[in-house]
Amino acid sequence: MADTHSGEIVAELEHVSRVYRMGSAEVRALDDFSFVFKRGEYWAVMGSSGSGKSTLLNILGCLDRPSEGQYRVRGTPTSQLDDDALSDVRSRELGFVFQSYNLIPQLDVLENILVPLFYQDDPPADGEQRARRLADRVGLGKRLEHRPTELSGGQQQRVAIARALVNDPALILADEATGNLDSQTALEILALFDELHAEGKTIVLVTHEPDVAARAERVLRLKDGKIESVYENRKVQA
Repeated sequence: MADTHSGEIVAELEHVSRVYRMGSAEVRALDDFSFVFKRGEYWAVMGSSGSGKSTLLNILGCLDRPSEGQYRVRGTPTSQLDDDALSDVRSRELGFVFQSYNLIPQLDVLENILVPLFYQDDPPADGEQRARRLADRVGLGKRLEHRPTELSGGQQQRVAIARALVNDPALILADEATGNLDSQTALEILALFDELHAEGKTIVLVTHEPDVAARAERVLRLKDGKIESVYENRKVQA
């Protein structure tokens, strides 16, 4: 079982708002939102369309910036960082798993796994070894030279998970990661997330599916850009 009581704050949002202007209208996708995610926690984020789930994930992933407030990744304030510095934070501290996989079609499996390291000024010397080990772990060690179009959806998502892990991130962000998969493949992907959580990884998974949310330790439910509820799942440990 992961140590979820270490107290180390991985990601912290302090009075964060994200405002979009659409003509004369103002939409507050996040509204004075404060929350912390600690090392080893496994969160599911739920809410109806327009509740702020995607905006929260984009800010956590440094893909978007708050209109107001402060977001810190492992204590580093991100609001004042320029685009290059923000890209460096993403490549070192964050791992992404998307519903649509977001693999680069011109690259093979090994190259796709290595992508986050391409953006580091001083990538680790063992980067390729790391990528090969991760490919083995997700069951694709014998398909390193295949391109995404030669893989099933489940295999592509496994590549995406390996890519998310290659930089040993502080925070793994998953956006409807099983949404395009059949039920059996989805269970296999969720089992991988369970393993990562057991190893102490911090995971934030956005989902609209209760069965998927039930795999997480805790659930954060949003409504109109605010926290509607926070609760712990009752899970029977093997």
